[in-house]
Amino acid sequence: MEHTALRPKPMPGQDPRRGGTPAPAHRPHAARRRGRRLRTVLFGLCTGTLLVLSGVGIGTVGATVIGLSRLAELQRQTPPAKPSARPTPATTPTPAPAAAPRATLGVEAVDAEKAGALVVGVHVPGPGYAAGLIRGDVLLQFGSARVDTAADLARAVARARPGKPVLLTVRHAGGGYQQLTVLPGLAI
Repeated sequence: MEHTALRPKPMPGQDPRRGGTPAPAHRPHAARRRGRRLRTVLFGLCTGTLLVLSGVGIGTVGATVIGLSRLAELQRQTPPAKPSARPTPATTPTPAPAAAPRATLGVEAVDAEKAGALVVGVHVPGPGYAAGLIRGDVLLQFGSARVDTAADLARAVARARPGKPVLLTVRHAGGGYQQLTVLPGLAI
């Protein structure tokens, strides 16, 4: 009869081998955990991407809706065009007057709570970005024109000549004031 007390019993999860080296431990749940982690990471990435894209989409739609409501308001304020008394011949094309070049600042602005135009968007690249304007700045003066509303800013920029430097007075979101020089661009 053989004595088993002298022979060591194998450890749980290991195969007894003849060479005495233990086999690698078998972990049946590790693969499931890796798969679960991978699914969680992918789900998080997809959710984050969706939130970022929908936020951009909502902001764009909001700006468009605000812009369209302003456009509708301006159209209601203008009187309807009266038909001319003289009919023009259809065969004679009338040349369109050459539009004078318009200046642009490359920013989107709304009325600030107090005086000024609050910058809500800066086009990159653009004259406003090159001058150092950032979102949250309030434009108080454009050249010699005082800016009380966003409409005042639009009128002042429309009067400016493209390529001619203009001095801006800006109040930053932190409360500091700064004067910037901007070179209005050409709007096509």
